[in-house]
Amino acid sequence: MEGVKRGTGYVSLTFAVVLMCAVVVVIVPGVSATRWMVGGNKGWSPGVNYTIWAQDKDFYNGDWLFFVYDRNQMNVLEVNKTDYESCNSDHPLHNWTTGAGRDVVPLNVTRNYYIVSGKGFCYSGMKIAVSVENLPPPPTSSPLNEKSSSPSLTSRGKIVLPMVFAIGAVWDTFLRFW
Repeated sequence: MEGVKRGTGYVSLTFAVVLMCAVVVVIVPGVSATRWMVGGNKGWSPGVNYTIWAQDKDFYNGDWLFFVYDRNQMNVLEVNKTDYESCNSDHPLHNWTTGAGRDVVPLNVTRNYYIVSGKGFCYSGMKIAVSVENLPPPPTSSPLNEKSSSPSLTSRGKIVLPMVFAIGAVWDTFLRFW
């Protein structure tokens, strides 16, 4: 760090704060949304039973449905329940088709989503209904029983070891500038 006088607390303090923020971001596990590729490796195509595909999945607020399909033939339309059941795509609530054949539907409201492909493909099974829920609360910690009086080394090491390295890095930074 040329141009910085030894002993200036401003630069070292700023660096330490930035470093600690980075450590917190790395250590604290984040909750991430899931991008569901509709139909798995078969994509958005005729002959796939999307009811079976979706039945063992949990869709949460913040997830996305990712549709991969032949852009020249198919589309992605959100409809109401009645139009979903009758494969009517004449009055979609939302047309998610961008023309690239790679479309994303954000599941950002807790409700039921009904999506079909128009142009007659709905009758070939190209329709999916998903129920979006809020994320469940994180599990609460249970009190330790008498048989296991301390947490396992593997669970303890996931937090303690990175913290030791982070503290060491901050300590080294302060010693270098002081």
